[in-house]
Amino acid sequence: MVRRLDDRATWLVGRAHLRSHRLLHEAFAEAGARPYHYRVLAALEESGPLSQADLGRLTDLDRSDVTTSLDALGRSGFTVRRPDPAHRRRNRVSITEAGRAELLRLDAVLSGVQDRFLGPLSEPERAVFLDLAARLAGDGAPGGPGRSG
Repeated sequence: MVRRLDDRATWLVGRAHLRSHRLLHEAFAEAGARPYHYRVLAALEESGPLSQADLGRLTDLDRSDVTTSLDALGRSGFTVRRPDPAHRRRNRVSITEAGRAELLRLDAVLSGVQDRFLGPLSEPERAVFLDLAARLAGDGAPGGPGRSG
């Protein structure tokens, strides 16, 4: 490592991000899923039926990524699209019972990734890290919207 970068927060956060990204993608690939699938299923389970546009905004996914994810999740029977009674041109997406079971299965995968990623930290350090990371991400800054999972 370049010593000049040893104490640069942006460098260290970037390296941590790359490690977490690799762990996440490897674990989901082994489980036959993608991280986007988890994000979509979790949002639908928490929020109920949503339009694809609202789902994209809620999950911070591009419209094409939402469509691709919903196509895969629909083929697997994890989501269903139905016409929105209030807007004939729009679909509302819902999670199915099979989708809820898949979300629970993927919860375990994600928990394993969290344990691997945070493994070098003690439990108290993990709590501090999560608080600080949320604040740096803008999710828990004083006066901000609060931590959002």
